[in-house]
Amino acid sequence: MTQGTRKLLAGLLVASALCAGALDARADEYEPGRAGHPVRMLAYALHPVGVLLDYLIFRPAHWVGSREPFKTLFGHDDD
Repeated sequence: MTQGTRKLLAGLLVASALCAGALDARADEYEPGRAGHPVRMLAYALHPVGVLLDYLIFRPAHWVGSREPFKTLFGHDDD
């Protein structure tokens, strides 16, 4: 048996063991009281907008504010 064949068989053995030991996947419990709340529905709609603003405006602004001379001007502290 060649070195490549041994590696392949060892990999298949490890993959089979991992698959055999996998647990069942289960979905979260559905809670109608939480999922149907009007504020939750609004949050579903506004969350992508907030992420977009974070990546397009706030993160670049923080990066600029953490560089000199703005760092001194805004009092940015390095952790």
